[in-house]
Amino acid sequence: MEFGIDTFGDVTIGEDGNKLPYAQVIRNVVAQAELAEQVGIDVFSVGEHHRDDFAISAPEIVLAAIAGRTERIKLGTAVTVLSSDDPVRVFERFATLDAVSRGRAEITLGRGSFTESFPLFGFDLSDYERLFSEKLDLMVELLKEQAVTWSGSVRPPLTDQQVYPKTESGHIRTWVGVGGSPESVVRAAQYGLPLVLAIIGGEPARFEPYVDLYHRALKEFEKPDLPVAVHSPGFVAETDEEALETVWPHARTMMNRIGRERGWPPLARNRFEEDINTGAWHAGSPETVAQKIAKTITDLGIQRFDLKYSVGTLPHDKLMRAIELYGTRVIPRVKELLA
Repeated sequence: MEFGIDTFGDVTIGEDGNKLPYAQVIRNVVAQAELAEQVGIDVFSVGEHHRDDFAISAPEIVLAAIAGRTERIKLGTAVTVLSSDDPVRVFERFATLDAVSRGRAEITLGRGSFTESFPLFGFDLSDYERLFSEKLDLMVELLKEQAVTWSGSVRPPLTDQQVYPKTESGHIRTWVGVGGSPESVVRAAQYGLPLVLAIIGGEPARFEPYVDLYHRALKEFEKPDLPVAVHSPGFVAETDEEALETVWPHARTMMNRIGRERGWPPLARNRFEEDINTGAWHAGSPETVAQKIAKTITDLGIQRFDLKYSVGTLPHDKLMRAIELYGTRVIPRVKELLA
């Protein structure tokens, strides 16, 4: 069982209540990763976004900086937006990260929960499905680290093409992140890639059919059994009350902004508390969070749990304390409960 944490590099506020510069936010993320290794967390992942409320648009560079300050922790993405990127460049960047980190690089490929990268890089949203499907097909070929012959409609073909650098191990661990589409679950199994379920709303146990579908599909495609991970939002403080009162104003601001863009109603506090009590949020005291994580792991039979610990403008010092509590108290307690 592995335990990780995720951040999108959310633009946080400083002591004066004003938003920090992007450069400082990125440096803070590096410091958060250093702490994550010190407190025994297994994996640190950063998301890719191209909008003003997140500072990380080039996750591989941030992860390379982290690699130079850490020795053990695995370094991944949450997620790499493959649809609007070039698979060849994705492989080259992560093979380079794998070299400087001495084999600790991981990729989670996904469509992303935002669409700003499509117009930014000249892609049409009407090609949403085709872009991901064809690029994933090419990416799987590149991951074999052999000569690639491939053709499709979303980029020029390759004929017996080698791509460099090669990795020392000959393998980069690569996951597929999905938000609950059965078709995406089956596709991950078809390609023989581990699965990450992004559970950001609703009770985690309701995703059990997707885990079952994935394992059935692996057997159907005659693939080896592969791990399943869960990515969910959360926050850890000394008490349940402190966790709620600390995170609520930042979560409300973040969700209401996204809601205005997508036509959602404003986030009500009782709805947020319900999501903490019975839904996707793993937030509260170390004991509360540990109990809920243990239940999610048991209900779904997963092999990794990743806590998305950053919450909108929630300040750096609060995030650091949450990471410390997660590593030193939550993870050991979850292991006790599972044993």
